[in-house]
Amino acid sequence: MSRLSAIRPEAATGAAAEIFAKIRKAVGKVPNAYATIGTHSPEALGAMLAVDAVLAGGTLAKPDTETIKLAVSEVAGCDYCVAAHTLAGKFAGLSPEAMKQIRAGDATGDARRDALVRFVRVLVRTHGTVAEAEVNAIREAGYTERQIVEIALAITSITFTNLVNRVNDTTLDFPAVA
Repeated sequence: MSRLSAIRPEAATGAAAEIFAKIRKAVGKVPNAYATIGTHSPEALGAMLAVDAVLAGGTLAKPDTETIKLAVSEVAGCDYCVAAHTLAGKFAGLSPEAMKQIRAGDATGDARRDALVRFVRVLVRTHGTVAEAEVNAIREAGYTERQIVEIALAITSITFTNLVNRVNDTTLDFPAVA
C-alpha cells in the first residue's frame, strides 16, 4: 500500500493536471508512480520526463535504455520499476528470457548487451572512480563516449523513480514480475 498521498489524476488542477494530461495522451493512463510524483512536485515529474525525452532522442537504442532501467531497478530492489520496465522492455523488443537474464546479471548471449549490463551494474554498485578497464570494456563493446554519457543519464532517470517508489511502496499498476 502506498505511503505517500496521490490525487486521482482526473481531479488534478494546474501544473499537475497539465502534465497528467500529457502522460495520459502518451501512454493511455497515469501510472501510480507518476501520480504520486506529480501530486507533490509536478516540476520534478516534468524534469524526469524531460530527461526521458532527451534519452529518447539520443543515440541509445530503446532496448538498451530498457536494459539499463531493468538492471538498475533490480539492483535497487524497486519492484514497481521492475514491473513497469519489464512491460516497456517487451514493447522495446526484449524477450522475457533476456529480461530475466538482465535482471539477474546473467549472460544473455548478446555480447554487447552483456557488456552494457555489466557496466551499469558496476556503476550502481560501486563507489569512486570507475576502473579504466570497465570504461574500456564498454567502449570495446561498441558504445561511444556519447552513449556512455547517455547510459549515466538513463541511470539518473531510473534512480529517481526507484527512490520515490521505494519510499512510497507504490502500489503496482503493471503486471507483477516473478
